[in-house]
Amino acid sequence: MKLKKLPHSQVEINLSIPWEKWKKFFQETINNFSREIKVEGFRPGKVPREIIEQKVGLETILNQSAEKAIQNDYAQVIQKEKIEAIGAPQVELLKLAEGNDLEYKIITAVMPEVELKDWESEVKRINKKYVDTKIDIKKDRIDQELKKLAESRVKLVAVNREARSGDSVQIDFDVLQNGVIIENGSSKNHNLILGRGVFIPGFEEKIIGMKAEEEKEFELKFPENYHAKNLAGKKAQFRVKMKAVQKRETPSIDDNFATSLGKFKNLQELKESLKEGLTEEEKIKIKNKQREEILDAIIEKMKVDLPQILLDEELHKMTHEFEDQLQRSGLNLDDYLKQINKKKEDLQKGWKPQAEKRIKSSLALDYLAKLKEIKVPSGEIEAEMNKVLQQYRGVKDLEKNIDMKRLYEYVKATLQNEKILQILEKME
Repeated sequence: MKLKKLPHSQVEINLSIPWEKWKKFFQETINNFSREIKVEGFRPGKVPREIIEQKVGLETILNQSAEKAIQNDYAQVIQKEKIEAIGAPQVELLKLAEGNDLEYKIITAVMPEVELKDWESEVKRINKKYVDTKIDIKKDRIDQELKKLAESRVKLVAVNREARSGDSVQIDFDVLQNGVIIENGSSKNHNLILGRGVFIPGFEEKIIGMKAEEEKEFELKFPENYHAKNLAGKKAQFRVKMKAVQKRETPSIDDNFATSLGKFKNLQELKESLKEGLTEEEKIKIKNKQREEILDAIIEKMKVDLPQILLDEELHKMTHEFEDQLQRSGLNLDDYLKQINKKKEDLQKGWKPQAEKRIKSSLALDYLAKLKEIKVPSGEIEAEMNKVLQQYRGVKDLEKNIDMKRLYEYVKATLQNEKILQILEKME
């Protein structure tokens, strides 16, 4: 075996399989063809080799035999030599003849080698910056949270009057251009709080003053910077029917409001609870910011040659994450791309720096975990897996729907990363 390192974390491996070792695959291929080929006068499996060669050709037999032999040999080689190959390898046959050693060349991407020097001082410098960080939750921040809480408990009361700013209304509407409803331009029983500027400028002003069951038609121009490029700066006709007008009654923020939430004796107790929660939120934000700075500093000190396959996989993963995010907003990727007049490749091109950073962060954490000899006990992994699986209780055929091996590796990596991050943020 000869191994040569190539750019972009690839290796070239020249290998040879003795005829004595790969002739069994040659005979196996002949036997398979003997069973598959139908020749008058011969039972399946009894067709002579000479006829098989006439039918399919010796080259086909040799190629299929070599493919099986290489699959078997390559798997053994990378395991024995501890080569961390990733992705499908490129295979080139160098010598293929019956009775001779099979020679071939493999080019494959491998997990990149990480070189990391002089990083400790940077981590210590960042940690020192965060040592005396104080968290002070101001009164107005608590008041904002109280207001949000009160807004979430608002009562809607139907009123027999015209709609006003601040009301909650329910409408049917159509958006048309040249008399045709545009794509996704129709909605029924659409709930809207007037005065919050959710629709394009001018829309809410047009429907303020309408009463329940009243209908109205008007024309508006989409903003020049509207996200859907096909509509930006263009005029459209709107048909609106007011279905219901409701006054929003927000509860007063007092002791009664606090006790109505169930677990507070008075408003002061509620404020203290909110302050504790906000303090904890702030601690998490600060810790995440500190960790991000630490990883950025380590990445700056790291030398690594990323293989293209890792970048492709990360971009693929980011695309799926973005699709899930869009679906939660009621959109799909194809519609979104039409709106912004871009292709998936354009998005991925813009994500490339972020994808590279994510890969480097993962490689850095893995490298440091090995350096610090971090081990995650199997008991911890299984306990965390059980927490994840609890979220899917009642799902039929759970083990068929979830790749347990993949889940195990994911949980292991997550716990390992947490352990090394805890070590890094305590370095002084």
